[in-house]
Amino acid sequence: MIGEYPKFPEFSRSEISERLVPEIRHWALTNGLIMYPPHPDFSQGAVAPTTLYPTPFPRRSFDQAISVQTLYNALYANIAQDRGEWLSKEIASLAEFDPEFTGRLWNLYVQAKEKGISQKLALGVFRSDYLLDVASLEVKQVEFNTVSVSFGGLSTKVGQLHKFLNDTGRYSGDSGQPFYQDEIPVSDSAFLLAKSLAEAVKHFQTNNSITIVAFIVQKGERNVFDQRILEYNLFEHFGIKSIRLTIHEINSKTHVDPDTSRIYYTPSGEEISVVYFRAGYSPSDFVNEQDWQNRLTLETSYAIKAPNLLTQLAGAKKIQQLLTDESILQSFISDASTRRKLGSSFVKIHPMDNSEAGLNARKLALDNPEMFVLKPQREGGGNNIYKRDIPGFLESIPEQDWSGYILMELIKPEPTTDNIVVKADQFAQEPILSELGIFGYVLFDESTIYLNEYAGWLLRSKSSSSDEGGVAAGFGCVDSVVLY
Repeated sequence: MIGEYPKFPEFSRSEISERLVPEIRHWALTNGLIMYPPHPDFSQGAVAPTTLYPTPFPRRSFDQAISVQTLYNALYANIAQDRGEWLSKEIASLAEFDPEFTGRLWNLYVQAKEKGISQKLALGVFRSDYLLDVASLEVKQVEFNTVSVSFGGLSTKVGQLHKFLNDTGRYSGDSGQPFYQDEIPVSDSAFLLAKSLAEAVKHFQTNNSITIVAFIVQKGERNVFDQRILEYNLFEHFGIKSIRLTIHEINSKTHVDPDTSRIYYTPSGEEISVVYFRAGYSPSDFVNEQDWQNRLTLETSYAIKAPNLLTQLAGAKKIQQLLTDESILQSFISDASTRRKLGSSFVKIHPMDNSEAGLNARKLALDNPEMFVLKPQREGGGNNIYKRDIPGFLESIPEQDWSGYILMELIKPEPTTDNIVVKADQFAQEPILSELGIFGYVLFDESTIYLNEYAGWLLRSKSSSSDEGGVAAGFGCVDSVVLY
């Protein structure tokens, strides 16, 4: 048990069903804590899956995760600057083992270099995800996301929901007093992520007094409201308009000036200053060759990309694995204390290649799979292979393809047993595991970092019986914290 964390309110099932769940539903629908349901009717939104109460989280562990975010921002910006072409060499090698996606992205980058990359500025909008290690009370990094980081909008909303339910006495029955005396913080991510886009617009060089931001989204996006919160904040607080485009529409709804490489939204003629990718992290986002060509068009345009191709590729799981090697980390971070701070959030990650370390990892994966998760170079939920499923999966693919995976030791968090997950009109009390994500953004070019900021946080929870945790993929729910 992790210390003495705050107790949960105690209600009967009928009280939850008749009083608290309707409160959540009404607040969520009024304030935008919503998603489209699976197989959606796009005329109706549904309450996003959430927890009934905020989940207790140690303050020192929460502060640890926040304290290293700008260090991670700088690390990945340094990698994406590709001085010495370390990243290019690693991705070129990795592309051989994942030809249909990492390989395609890498080939696009090679083509973009040959054609000429006119915009040197890049915006990294990142999220570093952690589980809490029960033994050390340190947060341990699950993954670092460099493209399409989601739920910054809904994170703010769910924190506001839980704070409202507490401050108005809903958690206290008929007493009317707050149940929790500990802090229920609200993430500023909905505002700060919009601010990151506004900062990029501010640094964009143009003769036009007004430019727009293009959100690149998936067709049939279920998580549209999370994205819209950022769009509306971008306009409300910074006066910057945005448009929504799928990758499939770039050739029909934008055009590029061949002399300047500046890209314009064809219906209005407005210049696009920033291209913000909330799609493009999965091969399923590209349905034909035109889509790949459209991604190349965006990359070679003068708009600032969030992220550009190299920054997206820096988020490959193989790069995360390599950074746990002290000698490689030192080549990017010279300060020993910074390396120690970052290293405190690392877990052991093994290659699955033909090196000595890789051959040892292959033996571990086959002989002791219950200790590991096998990860491909993919973002989004549903891609990883866990524990006893690993040997059978490895035996089902050619051995030469094993090098495209990394083997991560499982982090051992402790389930929270008394929270309740609410989905639609249903609720269930079951042990949950929570994953803390910290947002950050960094604006940089090939030699200089101009801005490096923390941008809020996200808590996602899932049933402890489920290995995957993606909310949009159907595995988890959005949550908030009560600090102790």
